[in-house]
Amino acid sequence: MATFQSLPGFRDFYPEDFSRRQHIFRAWRHTAHAFGFQEYDAPVLEPLELYTTKSGEEIEGQLFSFKDKGGREVSLRPEMTPTVCRLVGARAGALKRPIKWFSVAEFFRYERAQKGRLRAFSQFNGDIFGEPGPEAEIELIAMLIQCLAGFGLTKDDFYVRLSDRDLWFFYLEALGFNDEQSRAILSAVDRYEKMGDDAFMSYAEAHGELDFVAMTKIKAMFGVRDFNRLESLIAADFVALVVTETARSKLNARLADWRKILGGLEAMGLKEFVQVDLSVVRGLAYYTGFVFEAFDRKGDLRALAGGGRYNNLVKKLGGPDLPAVGFAIGDVTTGLLLEQRGLMPSFVNAPDLYAVIGGEAERSAAFADIQALRAAGFRVEYPFKELAFGKQFKAAAESGAKLALIYGSEELANGVVKIRDMSDRTEREIPRDHVLAAVRDALAGG
Repeated sequence: MATFQSLPGFRDFYPEDFSRRQHIFRAWRHTAHAFGFQEYDAPVLEPLELYTTKSGEEIEGQLFSFKDKGGREVSLRPEMTPTVCRLVGARAGALKRPIKWFSVAEFFRYERAQKGRLRAFSQFNGDIFGEPGPEAEIELIAMLIQCLAGFGLTKDDFYVRLSDRDLWFFYLEALGFNDEQSRAILSAVDRYEKMGDDAFMSYAEAHGELDFVAMTKIKAMFGVRDFNRLESLIAADFVALVVTETARSKLNARLADWRKILGGLEAMGLKEFVQVDLSVVRGLAYYTGFVFEAFDRKGDLRALAGGGRYNNLVKKLGGPDLPAVGFAIGDVTTGLLLEQRGLMPSFVNAPDLYAVIGGEAERSAAFADIQALRAAGFRVEYPFKELAFGKQFKAAAESGAKLALIYGSEELANGVVKIRDMSDRTEREIPRDHVLAAVRDALAGG
């Protein structure tokens, strides 16, 4: 008989694995609530057009898409951004601004499974709608840092690389490139870390070879790792190039936004988590401004998280013209990082109490107390079948229970129950009608 297994790129979550994932989810939710974000959810199945409208037809090869029984083209969601834009766009007029929402949900992508990347995965998504200024970026980058620091990770474990597609476009415009050329250059910059100079081959095929001066300036730009260097590079080009007042104004205004973001994060004590890095442009074309990614300091893992501003997407998907910025962080890479750093706790799936029951005559009395204790929120276990006391005490110890409640014939005849502390095996008798109060005191350390 064949043994069935999960599909490639999908995971089974046995109780211990589920506990680890829930630990990650709880920490993320705790952070989001601390930042004043509200949680939402949405269907896992969406119209295929929602994703092709956002990313183009080429995305279909990465989707679990199909025709449903009604003949509709649908897809399992590969990300949350189009969905949250759909939700916000539908009720934008009734929502108080800024809109600060988050979700923890499962996603599906049909791609080759590898370390840190699976076909089914969960993500935390945080988004702010309705705030056009850099204040939204400060809030989200701070929340991203806390989503990782909340596990005990430090600046020595991860950092956030901050870049700016708008600044790139303004800079390339000042260098004389049109919009189409600028997008092709950014596409090359996005691939440069992996491909080196070969990343510019597609640009050369479409627009001709970049001359030495232009290539030197572009490489200098994506080599920037410090804001002072960024300012001096742009200031030098103001002198070296015939820069229009419009271009000069755009660049100066953008540098002011940079100062606000970096200053805000420094005031929060987060400066050492953030690095200016103009090589990060994020390949998705819908990003319209600041972009950022979180990375493992040791470089063993792929990007831990990523996001940026996408001001035009709500309108593109049929909603109002609404500024937006957001990020996503995945459970796969987060879990791997915590395991590598020794920060994933061990989870003991133990009851609070174990009821040791003498026989059938005592079972009715025990059941009444067990139900009352469970209704009060305590986790209680007991043997389904009649067993000798020795076997029951062994089961109680193996379960990891803190306390044992002993229901013997002698105890019940005297109207009491024995309560045993499983750590030191001390026992005391309590009246039957005081079981709940005694348990509360014992577990509270009273």
